[in-house]
Amino acid sequence: MTVEKIKLGEKQVILVGTAHISDKSVELVRKTIEEEQPDSVGIELDYQRFRQLKSGKKWGETDVSHIVKSGQTYLFLINLMLSNMQRKLGKEFGIKPGAEMLEAFKIAEEKGLVVELLDRNVQITLKRALAFTGLREKIKILMHIVSGFFSEQEKLTKERIEELKTQDVMTELMKELSDTAPTIKKVLVDERDLFIANRILESKSKKIVAVVGAGHLEGIKKALNQKIDLKPLMIVPKKKSILGTILKFGIPAVFIAFIVYAFYDKGINASFELILVWFFITGIFSALGALLARAHPVSILVAFLAAPFTTLHPALAAGWFAGAAEIKFNSPKVKDFESLNQLDSIGSWYSNRVTKILIVTALTNLGATIGVIIALPYILSILA
Repeated sequence: MTVEKIKLGEKQVILVGTAHISDKSVELVRKTIEEEQPDSVGIELDYQRFRQLKSGKKWGETDVSHIVKSGQTYLFLINLMLSNMQRKLGKEFGIKPGAEMLEAFKIAEEKGLVVELLDRNVQITLKRALAFTGLREKIKILMHIVSGFFSEQEKLTKERIEELKTQDVMTELMKELSDTAPTIKKVLVDERDLFIANRILESKSKKIVAVVGAGHLEGIKKALNQKIDLKPLMIVPKKKSILGTILKFGIPAVFIAFIVYAFYDKGINASFELILVWFFITGIFSALGALLARAHPVSILVAFLAAPFTTLHPALAAGWFAGAAEIKFNSPKVKDFESLNQLDSIGSWYSNRVTKILIVTALTNLGATIGVIIALPYILSILA
């Protein structure tokens, strides 16, 4: 936790770098605002996150069906994972995550100061991260979650707790993921540094106290020395990566080519054999993914039947159908949404119907992808 004072012409910027789970951060925010007497107070939140933090109902309006259909499963799970890690650490420290942001708002309101929300809209951030993240990175993220965050963690020592009190936990966790998911880190951390810095520069206040996570401090300081065009950072790309496009359209094209070749070279029985091989290999691995997610038997069957077709369709995914079936047979209850911020073990992730649906979706898609990777070389070996 630190305070940085920066002079930009007639504007004075006071950056307060906080740890989102530290009571000392709350004290630092209060002390800085009272001593500096700024014209406005900026906080590292957008309107949606600010409203959720104030109401305490962050996940209450979650639309599971939309998450499954829009393909946002991986990012939602990561967001939920990080939020729960923060909450768990906050519980260890006896403080609500984000308390320093609420304190900044409270003091500003008491003093009649302008409150400026500095962060980019969270939906744009997540959609950009989704658009730029390739299949390989999604798989690596999922494996990282399963092997790391779902594994049993050692109890935090007093020394480790004191160390974490001086850090921005969300950013520290994203740094750990940066090797696994550089695209996610770039969108969730680096781009937001640029955005927040630009919002500070655009503020009409001559003196502004900006409360931000300590992990964003250096990035924001660097960005304050340059004028940034925010328009590119607000665009959600519609085009997927070239590799993704090739895979989506290339896989069905190659499969059809194999079938046609088998028909002309060996006859209709050979073509039928290849179709059966494709059906069973992609179907079995997709169903195994659903089985590992402890899906409903019908959802497992749906995963098996959907994979052979969805893997050949550029706009469909087996996990969407398995997830939809899971929603039908294990529809989330109010208590499931209310407990989304209390997930602290692998068992709780599977017992909560919201996260179970998302795990079913993710693992079914992963299984179908593995099935494709195995099926194509095997079919080629048959033709050789």
